[in-house]
This record gives sequence, C-alpha cells and structure tokens, in this order.
Amino acid sequence: MVRRTLIGLGLSLGLASSAWAAPVTQPEDDGAKDEAKAAPVFQAYPEDASVTYHTAEINGETVHYEATAGTIVLVGDEAGDAEPRAKMFFVSYRRTLTAGPFGDDVDPNEIYPDATKRPLTFSFNGGPGSSSVWLHLGVFGPKKVAYADDEGRPGPPPYQVEANPHSLLDKSDFVFIDPVSTGFSRAQGDTSEKDFHGLESDIASVANFIKRYITTHERWSSPLYIAGESYGTTRAAGLANHLQGSHGISVNGVLLISGIIEFTTLRFGPGNDLPFVCFFPSFAATAHYHGVLPPEHQNKPIDEFYKEAEAFALGDYASALMQGARLSQEEEDRIVREMSGYLGLTPDFIRRANLRVSQGRFCKELLRDQGLTVGRFDSRFTGQDRDDVNDTYDYDPSYAVIRSNYTESFNAYVRQELGFKSDLSYEILTNVWPWDYGSAGNGRYVNVAERLRSVMHEQPHIRVFVASGYHDLATPPLGMDYTHDHMQLRDNLHENIKNHYYIGGHMMYLDINSLAKLKADLDAFYDSVPVGLSE
Repeated sequence: MVRRTLIGLGLSLGLASSAWAAPVTQPEDDGAKDEAKAAPVFQAYPEDASVTYHTAEINGETVHYEATAGTIVLVGDEAGDAEPRAKMFFVSYRRTLTAGPFGDDVDPNEIYPDATKRPLTFSFNGGPGSSSVWLHLGVFGPKKVAYADDEGRPGPPPYQVEANPHSLLDKSDFVFIDPVSTGFSRAQGDTSEKDFHGLESDIASVANFIKRYITTHERWSSPLYIAGESYGTTRAAGLANHLQGSHGISVNGVLLISGIIEFTTLRFGPGNDLPFVCFFPSFAATAHYHGVLPPEHQNKPIDEFYKEAEAFALGDYASALMQGARLSQEEEDRIVREMSGYLGLTPDFIRRANLRVSQGRFCKELLRDQGLTVGRFDSRFTGQDRDDVNDTYDYDPSYAVIRSNYTESFNAYVRQELGFKSDLSYEILTNVWPWDYGSAGNGRYVNVAERLRSVMHEQPHIRVFVASGYHDLATPPLGMDYTHDHMQLRDNLHENIKNHYYIGGHMMYLDINSLAKLKADLDAFYDSVPVGLSE
C-alpha cells in the first residue's frame, strides 16, 4: 500500500513522535498520564510508502511528477521462501500527465504516459558503501543541492535543495536505489548485512530489487536503463550482464559516470605501472587548472592540452616505464624534463619518484610551496594540512566540500518535501569492509569489463554513455578509455559506447556549466538509443 498526501500538509507517517500528541485533558486518567509520559517509539520504517506530487520546469517545459519514497522487501532466493532478508529504500519519480494528487480509483492510463514508450532509469552510486544521493541530488533528480558558486562550493550551513532545471525527468522516470547498509536500506531478520557486502551478492540484490520494482509497478514493458557512478559503474557493468543472464531482463542503455570497471588502471603498486599512465593526463589537467605550467602548455585550451598530455602518456612515457632499468640516462633526462613541463613538478621530485608519481603524492606536492593540497575527487578544490612535510594529504578537500552539503540537504528533503519519516540514520557513505570481490577479484585486480563486453555482444542494441571529468583523480578518464580500447569488442560495437569529457572531477556536475553540458549530452543519448521494434 502507499499513502498519497498533499505537499506541505506535514502529516505524520505513524505514531513515532510524541511531540505531536494531543495534550492530556483528563488528568484523573492515570492511563492517559502513563501514555503521555511514555518514551517515543523508534520508527525504522513507516507502514506505507510516502507519495507526493510536484511540478518542475525542465528545458523550458512544465513537468508534473509523482514522487515515491519507500522500501521494497527482498526475500529468500529459494522457491517459496518468503522470509524478509532486506529492506531496500528507494526514491522514485514518475511523470504524470496532469498535476496530482489522484484518487485511488483513477485509471492509470489517465495518470501516466504510455509505459511502453516512457524510459525507466535505475540509478545508484558507488563506494562500495555509498547511498544514491549524489546522482539523485547532483544531476538526475528534479531537485539538486544548492551551491555557493558555479564550481560547487557549499558555503556555510544550513544547506538546502533547489529546483534542478537540468534534471533528466523530462526524458525518463527514475528510481534511486540504496544498496543494503546504505541510506535507509538494512538487512532484516536473521540475515547478516555481510551477506550483501560483496560484488556478486550486491549485484544480485540490486537485480532482485529491479525485478520486484518493475513487477509491482507494472513497468516490464518500459525501456530500461541503469546508471551508476564510481563503484556504481562496476555494479552497472555486472548488473547489465546479470539481469540478462539470470532474469532475462535486457536493458536499453547503461550510463557510466566517472567509471571504473577494470581496477588495474586504478591501483598504484609495485609492478603495476598502468595507473601512472592513466592518471598522467588528469595530473596535467590539474596543473593546468592551477596555473603552474610553462606558457607553451598553460595557454592551450584544456581539451587540447589534455589530449596532448594523453598522447605523451600513452607514447613516450608508457614506453619509458616499460623499459625500466633498460632506459638510457639520456632518454630518462628527456622524459623527466617533459614530465615536469606537463605536471608542474620539479625534475628532482620526478626523478626521486623513479618517474612514478602516485595520486597521493601528486595531491600533496603540486602546490606544496603555497601550503595547499589538491583534492582527489575533484582536483580543482584545495585544502590545508597541519604541515607541508608529509608525502600525502591529511584529508581530501574535495570530499570535505560535498559531504555535509549533501547529507544535510537530503535529510531535510526526504522528510520535509517527500514526507518519509524514519528514525534510522541515513547512511550517505558507510563502512562495508571487508568487501568480497569474489571471482572478479580473487588473486587479481577486479575486472568486470568482460561482463559488459559479453552482454553487448549478446545484446548489440545496448548503448553505453560514459561521462568523465578532466580533474578526477579518483577514476581518471584515461582509465575508462584504456579499458574500452582493450575490451576486445567487435568493430561494429565500438560506436555503441559514447565517451564525453567535462570540466570538473568525479562529480563533474558540481560545475554549473558542466551540468548543463551533461544534460544536453544525456538528452541526445536517450534520443539515440534504439527502443522497441522499428516501424
């Protein structure tokens, strides 16, 4: 059951809060006295989902929509096993033909657009251990977190949401999923939360959620998309394959925001030189943003300079690393000079690092002489450490600017505007370690790229949208590009993957201009994806 409410009525969803109880009018009634003094009951979940109705202006168009905040119960895998294993929290937005609310006896065909033509996108973030709040209130949803400037700085609290004119709700309905242990989603009964803390079990639980959602909300006939950010792209690549292989559910499109589906490109460590190559152009873009490069590099547009740095990384730099001790002194001197020009680091530092500058060291070293560090998620943001001696930063300044902003904004939004009341802590980003990577990561770097390749070969209609930020030092763009180039897709399928690059970092949508560009690129993507039988 769902409960439909008018916006702004502030109706309670249960009896959890004694603050709203009527005053005792019969003091002689000892039972009433005892009830009034009783401690509030802890309410994990309201009895019913909360359904509210809203209107947004997107791309100059008025969009009416129904918002639902609720849970779906996952049960045992065996036939006939109906014991609850988890409750997964979600927020969904479904476009309506007119402004609501509607009575329960209204024909759905009079409320909603044709479900066979209306896309449905399931969205989540990464971590692992992250809720879906970032994509929800950052880019896709009808409301977004408000920033103090055009680059995404929060300013002082309190924080709030505002209308998102770049929402994708004009193109697709959305369901934002919080995997178990994140958001309000929790394991139930005798089931341990650890049963969901692994690559395979996580994919299976999200797939089960999707199957149950499209069943209970009668969306089996809708075009389906899945969207993930960061580790959420790892989940998305595996999920597209799992939905097809285990449930016979084929998706139309996969959206990979700040992707990582092959961890060899990401994990710095002795014997793995690939990350040094993949991070190099992002290091260069960072130095370019902070204005520390020689004029021949500094004066170039970022997209042109990034491509030049990428060519050097894949060419002379990668060759030098591959040669190792065979590299001549003359060639090493040349590589060091060129690296210094691209990265804004001293030749001495690069040489002492054996040509291998890791992400943590780069973030501390680039602006050390100014007493500043640069961010991992977004290297445009800077911070200050206790001192300037360590070889890595004390904290990530780019995470510091988003955590409270998104946490406070969502907690207020879900309760006040969406009407979902819970005494649970909404886990924005929580600890789910140890995370079991299973067969995808046993004895090797995690790799789900093969799963994406496999399902794209089986279902050649699938289209993939990749969005990357030039200043992302968590999942650099070249890492995804390298992965794409080495997936061994057949030639006719390479065009099914579209790569897009933006000013900004892991959450490029913090930047207002990049958010607008991302919206335009996603609009074009949704319009281009094959849907249904051709006429």
